Amino acid sequence: MELLTLEHFAGCLNETFSAALNDMDVPFVLVEARPLPTRPQQNPMRAPFSLLFRNTSSFLFPQQTYTLRHPRVGEVGIFLVPVAQERGGFLYQAVFN
Repeated sequence: MELLTLEHFAGCLNETFSAALNDMDVPFVLVEARPLPTRPQQNPMRAPFSLLFRNTSSFLFPQQTYTLRHPRVGEVGIFLVPVAQERGGFLYQAVFN
């Protein structure tokens, strides 16, 4: 499997990724894809980055790895952590380092 990078997601802002949960597709919209700082002494395999997804369900999904599908990115397992509640749902973050 190819190592995921920020470039895989940068062109997918405001697009929907779907996760199959309990025989239904749950939409997660990518609302942010940004690089994270690195230390000068680090020599990472990839530049670290963060993704932020929005889900408009009133149900809080637990932190875990979700298999997300997207037409261009394909099917990928991403560990999502709920980080904020909004009026219209919840925000979930994934950090790649």
